[in-house]
Amino acid sequence: MTEPIRLLLADDQALVRGALAALLSLEPDLTVVAEVSRGDEVVPAALRTQPDVALLDVEMPGMDGVAAAAALRAALPDCRVLVVTTFGRPGYLRRAMEAGANGFVVKDTPARQLADAVRRVHAGLRVVDPTLAAETLATGSSPLTERETEVLRTARGGGTVAELAATLHLSEGTVRNHLSSAIGKTGARNRADAVRLAEANGWLLG
Repeated sequence: MTEPIRLLLADDQALVRGALAALLSLEPDLTVVAEVSRGDEVVPAALRTQPDVALLDVEMPGMDGVAAAAALRAALPDCRVLVVTTFGRPGYLRRAMEAGANGFVVKDTPARQLADAVRRVHAGLRVVDPTLAAETLATGSSPLTERETEVLRTARGGGTVAELAATLHLSEGTVRNHLSSAIGKTGARNRADAVRLAEANGWLLG
């Protein structure tokens, strides 16, 4: 059997944190190895317990979840970050992704979907609440980095990842990472959908 996915939970509400721990622990392939109530406790706990995925709330004492995500990515780059919050706000989503979070879901996500989000983030995918992604798009400001915009702009004409990489003078892995990030940030289904959404919002001008 493969080793279970090791989880760190950070939430200042003990009841919520306990409920998440109980629900996720029912999954045979997930195990909670650490629970903290403050953002500034995330990195020390992660260094002690070496989790695979950290589930972080946004609003916590000591350090907010977005800052904790950035600190965790710097201290333990292999640990994936899934933001799980009551506050499904587009601004939080954008800041979390900029800080290196791999996913962003709201706390009323059904337990089975949350467990699936953990697995997908652990597998290297990005997971974003679709409603929140749509709201973020509606705010008008592009969530894409300059390089992600460049990759999507080049992808408008189609072509394989290898062709895009050759055009952009990047490695195929780098192009895939930028495409994956752009798909997650736009809430798109695939590359073509990401191009369509970004173009419709005027983000590919230039």
